Amino acid sequence: MKVLITGATGFIGSFLAGALAAAGHDVACIVRDRSRLKWLEHPGIRTIQADLDKRDSYASELADLDYIFHLAGVTKAASDHEFFHANSECTRRFAETAADSCRRLKRFLHVSSLAAAGPSLDSLPLTEDMQPHPVSAYGKSKLEGENAVLSLRDSMPVTVIRPPAVYGPRDTDFFLVFRAVQNRVFPYWGEGRYSLIYVHDLVSGIITAAEKEKSSGNIYYLADKKIYTNDDILAAMTRVLGRKALRIRLPRAILPAISMLVKKISKKGIINPDKMQEIRFPDWTCDPAKAERDFGFHTSTALEEGFTKTAEWYRKEKWL
Repeated sequence: MKVLITGATGFIGSFLAGALAAAGHDVACIVRDRSRLKWLEHPGIRTIQADLDKRDSYASELADLDYIFHLAGVTKAASDHEFFHANSECTRRFAETAADSCRRLKRFLHVSSLAAAGPSLDSLPLTEDMQPHPVSAYGKSKLEGENAVLSLRDSMPVTVIRPPAVYGPRDTDFFLVFRAVQNRVFPYWGEGRYSLIYVHDLVSGIITAAEKEKSSGNIYYLADKKIYTNDDILAAMTRVLGRKALRIRLPRAILPAISMLVKKISKKGIINPDKMQEIRFPDWTCDPAKAERDFGFHTSTALEEGFTKTAEWYRKEKWL
């Protein structure tokens, strides 16, 4: 089958491309920067240099596709405009081009984010029938991207996936926590509860969702069934790294000031004012029951096992 992936140079996209190529599919990846192809060195992967903002640069590649996996977007930006341009406007333009160009498409699968739905306000994991309430520009831009894709469900079969925090080899965001614990500190801004998923479990779920007819037209959360607290994350990480870490308490009230200082150093770092809008809320959890009912989704990687594999990769690559 012929498959196209956007965002394949990223953390999740690179694993998705590798998994599909390993399964024998003809995989093409739209990339903007050919200098970032380290994780796409597989004989079954072809790259297309194009810009999603310019439909003429890729429209001709869409005609005979069976599946499209849209993962391209930005998680860090210097301005709200950048979030909405990449995650909303470019997603809308790309999806509309696919609807116009694809003759036999079996699924357009859009990978969004739990941030598009917002935090759990009543301590109950979010379900797909709850009204979204994103609290950050990133989350709002991802929700707009979802809506753009879903508005085309009568023109092509679409599915939206909302992952929570994703961890695993190649990830640069969770790596900051690993590095902190390796250095015997753990940033702590109060009790929190989180849904998580290991990258290989997410990739498996994404592929299955695309293949199952019942998932067409639907939104799904893909996550571990278990909800993890800060203490769970710290305990698992300290066991894996063999280090005891001192909790550095950072009251949520001072996080915006810290993020402004960090922004002066790096405009697109993970610690930024927009991310602080999310950290103000303690519960980021979701319920994957709908995915389990509709296409048998389940995770197979426990937290400590996933952390172990991740840490081993970081060490191998000399990140740790």
